[in-house]
Amino acid sequence: FGSSRRGFSGAAGMADFLDTSITYYRRQAGGPGEASSAGGGSDRFARNQKELAELCKRRFFYRPAFDIYGGVAGFFTYGPPGCALKNNLIRLWRQHFVIEESLLEVEDTCIMQHQVLKASGHVDRFNDFMVKDVVDESKFYRADKLLEEVMEAKLAEPGVTEAQRLEYTTVKAQADAYSRQEIGAIFKKYGIKSPDSGNDLSEPYEFNLMFPTPIGPGGHLQGYLRPETAQGIFLNYKYCCEQNSNRLPFGVAQVGRAFRNEIAPRAGLTRQREFTQAEIEYFVNPKSKAHPKFAAIADVTLTLFHSKEQLSAKDPTRWKVGDAVAQGVINNETLAYFMVRTQAFLIFAGVHEEQLRFRQHLPTEMAHYASDCWDAEIFSSYGWLECVGIADRSCFDLNAHAQAAKCDLDFKEILETPVVMEVLSLTKASGIAVMKAFGKDGKMMRQWIEALPQQEMESLEGKLKLGDTDVTVDKRTFTLKKGQLEFERKQEKRTVNAFTPGVIEPSFGIDRIFSSILEHAYYARPKEDDSEDKQVRGVLALSARIAPYKCTILPLDQRITRDDRAVQLIGAFRSRLSTLGLSFTSDESGATIGRRYARNDELGIPFAVTLDFTTVEDGRATLRERDTMWQIRMHIDGMPDLIRNLCAGQASWADVFTKYDHRRSSADEFSPPC
Repeated sequence: FGSSRRGFSGAAGMADFLDTSITYYRRQAGGPGEASSAGGGSDRFARNQKELAELCKRRFFYRPAFDIYGGVAGFFTYGPPGCALKNNLIRLWRQHFVIEESLLEVEDTCIMQHQVLKASGHVDRFNDFMVKDVVDESKFYRADKLLEEVMEAKLAEPGVTEAQRLEYTTVKAQADAYSRQEIGAIFKKYGIKSPDSGNDLSEPYEFNLMFPTPIGPGGHLQGYLRPETAQGIFLNYKYCCEQNSNRLPFGVAQVGRAFRNEIAPRAGLTRQREFTQAEIEYFVNPKSKAHPKFAAIADVTLTLFHSKEQLSAKDPTRWKVGDAVAQGVINNETLAYFMVRTQAFLIFAGVHEEQLRFRQHLPTEMAHYASDCWDAEIFSSYGWLECVGIADRSCFDLNAHAQAAKCDLDFKEILETPVVMEVLSLTKASGIAVMKAFGKDGKMMRQWIEALPQQEMESLEGKLKLGDTDVTVDKRTFTLKKGQLEFERKQEKRTVNAFTPGVIEPSFGIDRIFSSILEHAYYARPKEDDSEDKQVRGVLALSARIAPYKCTILPLDQRITRDDRAVQLIGAFRSRLSTLGLSFTSDESGATIGRRYARNDELGIPFAVTLDFTTVEDGRATLRERDTMWQIRMHIDGMPDLIRNLCAGQASWADVFTKYDHRRSSADEFSPPC
């Protein structure tokens, strides 16, 4: 196992161990106390990108789909360790949000009919601007991303003035918020050409990102692969509200595949055509967005990149959440609460806090119906990467589906004390006149007018006082003449307050979070002085909670596995691990134990169990921890429960030194418990 250095003993030895661990984690994060700063830690993502990509492909975390046929951009297959890691990440998300926040969960279809996505606005507005090479029309580019790259290149040029820095930074920040005319003018201003050929580019034009698909053998029913999981929640809001005993607020979650026909998919997992989303729609009273748990998180600090700071090319700032809400930086308590919960989840999963920020959408990029919207961005080798969007979507989606499906999606709040309200309504005589005037469409017109919300009915009354007005009903246009309708105001006692709930939506891009965690976890372990190994010793310092496998079983020598006693010990050990729900691997190859440790460090496996020749005599084996490489010696029967407790956070690695013999990986002998 290495040189003759001994393991630690006593308080001094424990302090040495803790110092080693703290130094290690600071070094990996590029934090204070080390030669590298937070910026230096960020630089290492770019330095390590090639090594990490090679590791992920070689160990089959993921690789291009259809690879034996050459692959297609934007599609990836997750291999065994990647699939296990991703499933563990989703399981952690469910624990953190669905269980701890008492959310409901649904599973809706991946194919949606045309009417649904027409009502939601996706058919008409789910577009990106695209430009293409005017000479080689096989080369397409997403206009906003190309503009961002050009601005980044200009910012990196030597001799950039402060005024230019401000200009380039502002243009980059607004790249995906420009209109078609605006982004076309900017391309001309900076003389942007095709990055591959240098040829001129076409004018920007809209490209719808949805995948169309016919439904049924006749192909007459138009459908699409869903571009997001959120719409399936809105469609089932009514039924989920019933399951929640008709109470507000409440949340509904969905995890599943979404599909977007990206113009130029690249950058690994960060821009795919088929990807996994985990979304929450939290339904609230639009006039009361306070959160019952807000007081408990009001002192939590977030790094906020406010829209004003972006437009003035300033840096993000640190805010206590309570202060941010009180001063109007964050719109409401519920939005802020989910921002805090999102930060906690990401850090828990393995994202470094100093490389996590929340960027507010600019006024020009925020949806017209949104009250506020923040993106959780994680720094990676691709720069700041949007991984979670947290938006106050107001009542837009439910109103859109209620109108298109002619379905009542209002929440009915029972009032403890009835209230008397003045309401505007169509007179009975006027209703009869409308039915006569519009013939076979008369009943439809009357029902449409009578169903108008009070605000819209008052608006219609005002317009008809000025003259004729056109209205759209059932996708057809009808003309209402001046004086044709008569309205009356009357007092009405109400015991129910009906309103459309507002929605706070945290939307998680699981694949982007997955990719960011790998980058934050990866580092190259220094080689031993006498090592002849030319391969980089890559390590994934993954959290034990999401690691693809919790431990690996390593017989020190192949002869051990031929001993019937060892076979029984290993069989019982495997069975206990399975009973506890702990995934594991085995490596019984003839490679050295050091090389096998390195293989499993690449997979991010936190613990290794080594059986040697004395194990079959006394039942004691060695348990090695991945990051510190320290080892303990204990009876193999107790290892599964200890590993479970370590992975669940119910025990710490430092705790075990008070109970078991221990040593550094390079030491010959074990020291007694201290």
